[in-house]
Amino acid sequence: MKFKAFALFCLMIALATGVALAQEKKGADPISGTWSGDWGPSANDRNQVTVDLKFDGKALTGTVNPGPNAVQLSKSTFDPATGAVHMEADAKNPRGGAAVHYVIDGKIANGVMTGTWNHDNRKGDFKITKK
Repeated sequence: MKFKAFALFCLMIALATGVALAQEKKGADPISGTWSGDWGPSANDRNQVTVDLKFDGKALTGTVNPGPNAVQLSKSTFDPATGAVHMEADAKNPRGGAAVHYVIDGKIANGVMTGTWNHDNRKGDFKITKK
C-alpha cells in the first residue's frame, strides 16, 4: 500500500512538473521576436519587411527593418486577450520633406500577423510571420 501511494505521489510530481514546463513555454508572449513578410497597396505591389518587436507585458516597442535605415515604432499597443496590435511610425521621406507617418493595425493568430496600414492618402495591407 505504501509503495502504491509513493508511486502515485511520484507520478503526480512528474505530471505537475511537465505541466509547469509546458505553461512556461506557452507563457511566452506571442508578439516578442522577429517577424518578416511583406506589405503593399495591392497584391502586385509588395515590399519586403522585417520587424523586431518586444512586449514587456504593458508596452510594445520595436523597429521596422533593423539596420541603417531602421524606423522606430511609436504609440504601439498589443492586447494579448484579443491579439490586436496597433503601431505608428514616422519614416524618413525618400523624396525629402516631412517624415511619413504610418498607422498600422493588425491581429495575431497562430504566429501570423495580418492587417492594414495607411499614411497620407495611401493604404494597403500586410502579412508578417514570426520567426
